[in-house]
Amino acid sequence: QRAKRIMLMRLKVPPAIAQFNHTIDKSQAASLLRLLKKYQPETQKDKKERLVEMARQKKEGEAAQTKKPVVLKFGLNHVTNLIEQKAAKLVVIAHDCDPIETVCWLPALCRKKDVPYCIIKGKARLGTLVHQKTATCVALTAVRQEDSAELGKLAEAFKGQFNENVEIRRRWGGGIMGQKSQHVTQRKEKAIQIEQAKKLGLSIA
Repeated sequence: QRAKRIMLMRLKVPPAIAQFNHTIDKSQAASLLRLLKKYQPETQKDKKERLVEMARQKKEGEAAQTKKPVVLKFGLNHVTNLIEQKAAKLVVIAHDCDPIETVCWLPALCRKKDVPYCIIKGKARLGTLVHQKTATCVALTAVRQEDSAELGKLAEAFKGQFNENVEIRRRWGGGIMGQKSQHVTQRKEKAIQIEQAKKLGLSIA
């Protein structure tokens, strides 16, 4: 992992991959995760209890609460379909998916379909929201009335930061050399400057 990280620093990284280093800040991540936590999917146990309760209500002739709860959608194929149908209100993508090729096309699709998206640090953080070890991306398709203003505010901010930000689509990443290489380059540049100053001094004289 360390070798890979260093290699990505040294080599020039194309914008399609370099954009995953441009993530949301700590305060934005905190408010986003707080919102997403309200819409965690049901566990197997909760789902079983809900279905048993529905069956009991049906048996007793009561009006069964058949409406499914509003929850986070996850799974790459599922999220992709939601984006294509423009059903997703907000898409959150993890920055450390491996291999990165699995999600590097997702921001372009979100921009094409005009769906707000953001890139967050840590696939494990998204995983905990959906009762998995990791998750590459999650999407919100709907929220309750009380959270619609907060979702709108976040979506608006992310649209400007990611969807409409032309700079991150053009900026290359990497190309950062190690300390030793940097010192060598600096010494070379300094020597060239001294040489030029000497020549300049001679020509003036």
